[in-house]
Amino acid sequence: MTQTMKAMVLREHGGPDVLSYEDVPRPEPGPREVRVAVRAVAMNHLDLWVRRGGPAFHIEYPHRLGSEIAGVVDALGPGVTELEAGEPVVVNPGLSCGACRACLSGVDNLCAQYRILGENTQGGYAEYVVVPRENIAPYPGDLSFPDAAASLLTFQTAWQMLVHKARVQPGETVLVHGAASGVGVAGIQVARRFGAEVIATAGSDEKLALARELGASVTINYREQDFRREVKALTEGRGVDVVFEHVGGQTMTESVKAARNGGRIVTCGATAGYKPEIDLRHVFFRQIEILGSTMGSKGDLLAVLEHVRAGALRPVVYDVLALADAATGHRLLEDRRAAGKVVLTP
Repeated sequence: MTQTMKAMVLREHGGPDVLSYEDVPRPEPGPREVRVAVRAVAMNHLDLWVRRGGPAFHIEYPHRLGSEIAGVVDALGPGVTELEAGEPVVVNPGLSCGACRACLSGVDNLCAQYRILGENTQGGYAEYVVVPRENIAPYPGDLSFPDAAASLLTFQTAWQMLVHKARVQPGETVLVHGAASGVGVAGIQVARRFGAEVIATAGSDEKLALARELGASVTINYREQDFRREVKALTEGRGVDVVFEHVGGQTMTESVKAARNGGRIVTCGATAGYKPEIDLRHVFFRQIEILGSTMGSKGDLLAVLEHVRAGALRPVVYDVLALADAATGHRLLEDRRAAGKVVLTP
């Protein structure tokens, strides 16, 4: 008889109300696979994009969202001998073929078959999830399950953006947009970890206070101030060395002008619009680098987890909700009310 589990699923695209709490078949691990009993799954804007739908998403209904998963090993498929049932683990959100040149070169997130859990494959909005053994990562110390789940995708993303792409250096100035978002929280801390000064933008006093608590030297309320003018004034007209960008739209347009000559802009998202107007004369005359970035390698996540374990990087959880209340979490993100991560627990 097929075993079932509780899950929050999509059967169509739309608003938060299309999320449906149902019984679905419990997945069974195949060769070199591990079934994890989910204890916490952190939410991301990716969940909202997939729920709304778009040409980039090719999903099988009923579809489960959720990329950042912490839990315990529940069952092992054939060929997995080095893990034990009941062992706490976290799950690397990125899936790849494991055999191509990119995977074997340690940049698996450039694999042509790269997918993210909850995006174009089933995710963690459920009591159980099955993933390849290679995606099981060590649990980061004595963190709670919600904190552990909040330490994954966004920190992995920020790590690649700042360490590998922007090559941030001690003493540089980094402008972090959306500072209280999941990736913004991570960006502030990674930049500070590498000795940079941070100027952070956000849209409320609560979010700006969080940014300062995490290490931002200066904060700018973008609803009340022109961040480009403020940045120019703070840097005596020079501009910042690095812009940490994931907003898009007009924010990206103005970020080009806020960067110094020879500065770097690294972007991983476009929550406010993916077709910004950019005057290319600013890019080539001023020799600005615009760098695209998605996720990070499996090795990047292992590096992040060591810093989390040591307390050098700290996840920030805004709220913990029951899985059945996932629609509430989606509304919190859509309304930009969350300062930090929203986490679901089955």
